[in-house]
Amino acid sequence: MFLYNKIDKEVLKNRLHAEGFRRKTISFYRYHYLEYPQEFRDTIYKDWFALNCFGRIYVAKEGINAQMSVPEHNFEAFLHSLEKYEILTNIPIKYAVEDDGKSFYKLTIKVRPKLVADGLKEHAFDITNVGKHLSGVEFHGLVGKPNTVVVDMRNYYESEIGHFKGAICPEADTFREELEIVTKQLEGQEDKKLLLYCTGGIRCEKASAYLKHKGFQDVNQLHGGIIEYARQVKQHNLESKFIGKNFVFDERMGESINGQVISTCHQCGKPFDTHSNCANDNCHLLFIQCPECAKLHENCCSFECKDELKLIQTGNVPFKKANFGNRKKYRKSLRLTLTEKAGK
Repeated sequence: MFLYNKIDKEVLKNRLHAEGFRRKTISFYRYHYLEYPQEFRDTIYKDWFALNCFGRIYVAKEGINAQMSVPEHNFEAFLHSLEKYEILTNIPIKYAVEDDGKSFYKLTIKVRPKLVADGLKEHAFDITNVGKHLSGVEFHGLVGKPNTVVVDMRNYYESEIGHFKGAICPEADTFREELEIVTKQLEGQEDKKLLLYCTGGIRCEKASAYLKHKGFQDVNQLHGGIIEYARQVKQHNLESKFIGKNFVFDERMGESINGQVISTCHQCGKPFDTHSNCANDNCHLLFIQCPECAKLHENCCSFECKDELKLIQTGNVPFKKANFGNRKKYRKSLRLTLTEKAGK
């Protein structure tokens, strides 16, 4: 068998929507040394492909990070498959807050140098010396307390649609940038209690160790991330201190935590909180676009992209992928333009 997908994306999406059974969207991660990550990758691909699992999984010598969609009728078999491997035994699993069962349409497992790209040299600091893990309820009780700083360890496009009240949300598009910006923003506050959070917890594992390495004394992290926090506040009937939507890296693009919409369409400024990619693959910018603007711009981020897309479709412009730096600058300019329009 092939250990990767060879079927067209649209065919796979049609198959997914035609399925007559339900799926569960889950995520998990674990830092654990793997001597042969490629062999491990190939083995779990066979296991999970046989169970009709979909998802995006990254494997590295330092462990595994997975977001998956598992058929409900195969879920017990999937859990048993985890027990075959030391790295996956008793691994904590987080369940999606909002789940329509359509989060993924294929199984993708990739071997990477690191689970989270931080741009740092290997062994630059002790990644096992992490901050204190706080439950969702414990974290909830500390948010807003004196001498406490809440820090969002996600990218800006994630935090703009949802974040904890009063959190520092750095203008960063990568985790590497995030570490640099947060360290500078927190200079002189090494004695304060830091409360770090991210989607599922994996970025905070590395970020908390990095900040401890930089001299911060009281570093804490939300165990299980926003996903686990949402589950616990609902279970204990608490008013969520996370406002808006939790960005997720699958077909859903986000899941609402408290029902509020705190962001706006990048083109017209109307309240909206769903991201999409520019239909012009020369650009493919990730941005927030309401249905009205999507219709006006034909799912493009600008009239320029809309015009270029038409030329590409007629074969008059060669396809050439735009570089990431230009896309970042343009996304920022969209936000700045809206800010100017609002007179902020």
